[in-house]
Amino acid sequence: MTSSNARGDSPPPPEPGPPKGGPHFGARLRNYFLTGLIVAGPVAITLWLTWSFVTWVDGLIRPFIPQQYLPETYLPWRVPGTGLVIAFVGLTLLGFLAANLVGRTLVEMGESLLDRMPLVRSIYKGLKQVFETLFSESGSSFRTVGLIEFPSPGMWSLVFLSQPPSAHVAERLPAAAGEHLSVFMPCTPNPTTGFFFYVPRARVIELDIPVEAAAKLIMSAGLIQPDGDDDSYQKRLAALAATVQAARLAQEAAHGKAPDEAEREKAAAE
Repeated sequence: MTSSNARGDSPPPPEPGPPKGGPHFGARLRNYFLTGLIVAGPVAITLWLTWSFVTWVDGLIRPFIPQQYLPETYLPWRVPGTGLVIAFVGLTLLGFLAANLVGRTLVEMGESLLDRMPLVRSIYKGLKQVFETLFSESGSSFRTVGLIEFPSPGMWSLVFLSQPPSAHVAERLPAAAGEHLSVFMPCTPNPTTGFFFYVPRARVIELDIPVEAAAKLIMSAGLIQPDGDDDSYQKRLAALAATVQAARLAQEAAHGKAPDEAEREKAAAE
């Protein structure tokens, strides 16, 4: 018998184990709260944005509506969305008139008047081109997603393919690189800012994912991946990247440079 037992010392109590019967009540309460937040958060933000847009349009349109035509003149409460409905009807009628011969004539007369104003002419033409590009059914801007090797070899960034370069720009781009594309590379998490540049088509990997999915991928910093089989998607991207890398090495070899020498020159330039 040891001296400790002789002194009557009791053995140390066992360490408490994990609680039985499932997660703690506080953990379950936290999970319920987070689940409710995930469900109610998008709905609340969507309703708030919709309501803000409706009230903003009402604030712009309602001052131009005579009082006798407002619904609250005959009702005991205010009807929200009146300005939005009137704006929709007015824009639809304006488009209908502009599509006719008389409407096109009036539009041409108005544009000829604006062409005589130096500052207003530049602003109007720029805005008209942007609106025609964004809302025209025949436009092709930002309908294709691609990958380019940026900012360094082995690193790939998402880009949106825009309109092809104009003839004035295309004839001044290096002809040895082949056809060039206009691409816009958005930043994370704000895709409204980014970089616009021209890149050879051979250096762009086109992806078969919608622009909306690519925008979610950028805004979420990669947390929301495009739908589909992730393994096959990654394998397809790896195969495309290997193809582009092989084409780049072949192009460098055609110019009489070894791959190692080209990499050293690129690193020295950086």
